[in-house]
Amino acid sequence: MEVFFILILIADICKEINQPILSRKLKIFLNYFVGPALFVWLSFSIYHQVKQQGDVQQSWHLIKAAFLGPSAWKIGLVMLLMLLNWGIEAYKWQLLVSRLQKISFLRAFSAIFSGQAFALNTINRAGDFVGRVLYLEEGNRLRAVALSLVGSISQLLVTFAVGIFALIGLRSHLLQKGNMLQGLSEFWLDGLIIGLIPGILCFALFYFELPLFTKLVEKIPFVHRFRYLIEKVEALSKKELTRILLLSFIRYLVFVLQYVVLLEVFGVEASKLDLAMMVAVLFLVMAMVPTIALAELGFRGKISLQLFGLLSVNTIGIVSAAAGIWIINLILPAIIGSILMVGIRLFKR
Repeated sequence: MEVFFILILIADICKEINQPILSRKLKIFLNYFVGPALFVWLSFSIYHQVKQQGDVQQSWHLIKAAFLGPSAWKIGLVMLLMLLNWGIEAYKWQLLVSRLQKISFLRAFSAIFSGQAFALNTINRAGDFVGRVLYLEEGNRLRAVALSLVGSISQLLVTFAVGIFALIGLRSHLLQKGNMLQGLSEFWLDGLIIGLIPGILCFALFYFELPLFTKLVEKIPFVHRFRYLIEKVEALSKKELTRILLLSFIRYLVFVLQYVVLLEVFGVEASKLDLAMMVAVLFLVMAMVPTIALAELGFRGKISLQLFGLLSVNTIGIVSAAAGIWIINLILPAIIGSILMVGIRLFKR
């Protein structure tokens, strides 16, 4: 992935200084080589990662069986919600980069799917921005990285804020019934809640004051030379930041709904409110612990068993739901994104 990021950097430098650093023939070669090369590499990476997951095959068989049963409409609903989920993210991305260039919603959607293909190979899917910025013009790609971070920060803020409320609900509702998370006493759980609340408040303050923080960072001598890379963040208003945060919250609700529906498909019986609360706590834990996609499914499955095990003894259903979400929300978009890479052009002139 580092090689392709260097190519993006070269393309932006060529545009920025308006100098033909690369020859025309080399640019043409890269344009027609990079896309297919990315497709081959990403396809192999996705195949390798799926093959390494022990729970995927069982979950996939259960999903196919559900398609033939009375719960077929629920699987279809989860698929549609996946498109809505990433569609909201695409609209958010379209709004963020509108300060750099206008892009269509379809192009933004393609960028989001391509970003997922890259994200599978990085810690906490941080490489997502590489796939996204490839759909922008030369000269705008590196500038868009800071805007991509704004979108990620907003989603992370929602995850932490909703997750802490769910964690408080877990503490006051379920644990009072005598249930307890393995390896986590009430004392440490209370300490975690007390420690997270001020941290989340500071995080929220940081998010809404991003333009101010950007101005302060620009005054650092080393950073000042490259201020053009972050100046668009400085121009974001609180109204725009609130709008992005609201979209992140709506997307979060869609994601929770997907998980709850899939848990019901696999026979994890509990109230919808309890299931939604557990999903929110799961997302909180996943956000706090750095993982890569290769290890994420196993970690997600273990945490799911810990949390949803307080509600149900259906361990197969719990693990299958975790694997199902991984397949539908991450693997399928990544496959689509890798196919879209075939037609990508690094240089437009």
